[in-house]
Amino acid sequence: MSQAQAMTGAPPKGHPRGLKALFFTEMWERLGFYLMLGILFLYIIDKERGGLGFTTSAAGEIYGTYMAFVYFTPFVGGMIADRILGYRRSVLIGGLLLAAGYFSLGIRSMPTFYAGLALLCFGNGFFKPNISAMVGNLYAPDDPRRDAGFNIFYMGINIGATISALLAAPLRNLWSFNMAFSAAGVGMLIGVAILLFNWKGLGDADRKPTTAPGDFGLRQMFLTILLPAGGFGVAGYFVGQQVPFVTNTVGPVTFGFIIGMLPIMGYFLNLVRTANPQEKPGLAALIPVYIAGGAFFMVLHLSGGLITVFAEHNTDRRAEWIPTATEFYAQKAMPSYFGNAGADLARPDERTLFTVSEEAESMFGARILSQSTVEMIEADRMSGVTVHDYTGQPDLVGSLACKVFPDENVVITEAKDAHGVTTTSVKIVPDKTPSSGQVALTRNIEGDEIPVIMVSQGSFGEVYRNAGPDTPRLEPGKYVRLMNAELLTGFLNPFFVVIMTPLVVWFFAWRAKRGKGVTTARKIFIGMIITTISLLVMAVGAKLGQDGAAKTAMSWLVYYYLIITFGELCLSPMGLSLVTKLAPKRLVGLMMGGWFLATAVGNKMSGFISGLEPGTTMFVVLAVAILAVAGFIFAMLPRLDSAIKKYGA
Repeated sequence: MSQAQAMTGAPPKGHPRGLKALFFTEMWERLGFYLMLGILFLYIIDKERGGLGFTTSAAGEIYGTYMAFVYFTPFVGGMIADRILGYRRSVLIGGLLLAAGYFSLGIRSMPTFYAGLALLCFGNGFFKPNISAMVGNLYAPDDPRRDAGFNIFYMGINIGATISALLAAPLRNLWSFNMAFSAAGVGMLIGVAILLFNWKGLGDADRKPTTAPGDFGLRQMFLTILLPAGGFGVAGYFVGQQVPFVTNTVGPVTFGFIIGMLPIMGYFLNLVRTANPQEKPGLAALIPVYIAGGAFFMVLHLSGGLITVFAEHNTDRRAEWIPTATEFYAQKAMPSYFGNAGADLARPDERTLFTVSEEAESMFGARILSQSTVEMIEADRMSGVTVHDYTGQPDLVGSLACKVFPDENVVITEAKDAHGVTTTSVKIVPDKTPSSGQVALTRNIEGDEIPVIMVSQGSFGEVYRNAGPDTPRLEPGKYVRLMNAELLTGFLNPFFVVIMTPLVVWFFAWRAKRGKGVTTARKIFIGMIITTISLLVMAVGAKLGQDGAAKTAMSWLVYYYLIITFGELCLSPMGLSLVTKLAPKRLVGLMMGGWFLATAVGNKMSGFISGLEPGTTMFVVLAVAILAVAGFIFAMLPRLDSAIKKYGA
């Protein structure tokens, strides 16, 4: 495939016409998914740019639960498509649910926030497994073009993921988190439109819902998997609330999820135990593959959580090199950025910071002000701060304008994270309360009206705590320019996937030509070792940054993503390949569901870990855990290689 074809998505001559439509539909869906995922954790914990202001532990619980169910629902959605809806209708329904979810996140309220995440989980369940099935249905089972077709299709995934980070940053820099979420919804609707425009042409990629004797049906799935898992999960949640050790560590939600997975794990183990002698070796070989996959995705999906927190708070993201022509890619540094910055970094002019109470600071951070707060500022002539009515006017001061609400509708709540740090969140009750206007705050400094930022006395002190006598001050109205955290955590991995996939494919082909081919199982082992190395690199970076006491160079994140992407290319495709080859044909769908379920468990643990401190100890502990899994895979290599040879995989 030429470079032009890779960038435009045009399939090589000879591929089915439907591939192009599916390529672009998937590209737009992945663009929306990764755009949202790149900023979701930041939105939940942010308290300076219009976020929700939750603690990191609460954010980790929400993020982990969402990511777990995003990978759990395809197990159900694939079966519904097989038995009831067919693939095209399932993908269409999934796309519409996803768009509705993004638009729900585009409204700043707690009901629409949770509803949006639920819609995204259901939508992904219908969309994700079935569009891949449609690609496979474009080709006959023995069609030599099939592998190339999937390579083209997966290129669309990574192109969409790469572009998503390039869109998320300017959308929230110029407007808000919520505008970025809404943009993801627009992207998803474009994907749906492409699907509908090519509806008839994709008839060959669809299939009528069918069932056969002995199939694992919806009723059996509900009775043997979903019902026991739900019952155990609910019981685990309520038990976890009563056990201090649980409430002080993983939390009731994560504990309930883990308990809910026990009957599912038991089901798959029993499936292996009771299998006939012909099928048993292949099914048994999949258990370590599931363990490796779950452990790997636990680490990889830290990208949206723990690694994002590290990038946001502990990384030197100065980006003065960004051209002024692309100023929208440079984020304004808010006061919290300076707490662990070096003395060489210029601080804001003190007059651009307006000292207020902690409650007022929290309201300003949420871009919400109560009516009484506005009146208090207007009455305080000594501060020199002027309130400008901004209703219906263009946003001349970037994202610093605040909506005003009646006092009785502004609710401020406080919570403490795992380290005892108090976090304040602001919400409007009821959520549909209309604002009474929008205001901007400025102070006249040397004849110019300069926007000011409301900070508490404690935050004011943190800005200048590490500043020395020679630390320069910025001109009033000027800001330190930063690279958005999502540009690091959302762009690098898919970019490296696109760049390095040909290199990895060539390397293993070269080894095979020399008679030193690497088995699929050994590739998984190599992937786990490489993942361990990537975590140790992060540990070194965290150590050099004194575990958050100072900023760490961005280059450490580049090294991390470069290394872990090699691990991903060795492990992820191999795991999916082994599931389809080692499972009996009658159980391929069920065992592929097992892969997604293992990933879901890994994602839930990823959320829990993301609520902790991204320091040296954490990365070393994770590296040791992944190394232990690698050791287990190494011990299982003879059995895995034997099964692979037996089934011709």
